[in-house]
Amino acid sequence: MSQPSHLYLIALGSNMRTVRDGPPRKVIEAAVEVLEDVGLLFHAISPVIDSAPVGPSQRWYANAAAVVETQRGPETMLGLFKGIEQVFGRRRGQRWASRVLDLDIVLWDGGIWASATLIIPHPQFRTRGFVLQPAKAIAGDWRDPVSNLSVAQLYARLTKPRPVPR
Repeated sequence: MSQPSHLYLIALGSNMRTVRDGPPRKVIEAAVEVLEDVGLLFHAISPVIDSAPVGPSQRWYANAAAVVETQRGPETMLGLFKGIEQVFGRRRGQRWASRVLDLDIVLWDGGIWASATLIIPHPQFRTRGFVLQPAKAIAGDWRDPVSNLSVAQLYARLTKPRPVPR
């Protein structure tokens, strides 16, 4: 009996150029090719956007989102992503530092997942426009199992103009 397939909403980011792949946007393209080569079936991939850095990094990011299908479970996907990040030259260390490639599981069709190494939905995705904007383009109707709001609704809340206090 074969394992069931799962859908994942993933975030891809880069803010470092590499000799092999070039600038961050090309790193994202190369990562998509590698993810396809390891058997992820892409249902959709967003346009790549540019976003300001978070934390100490001074370099702007290229960000995208994708909906992928696989029989892999969340922990296996996490291990796969960490391995691919290392192949691309990512080094663990300072939080939010510059990185060649960042692959994150944002949501999956299994709802909430929590283990010692992984939490789905991604704990910060609701506050990150650089995740929600590309995700909205391809998976706007996907619901956050915690808030029960769609990705499009979360993005609208995040980007809603706020009155300036007088």
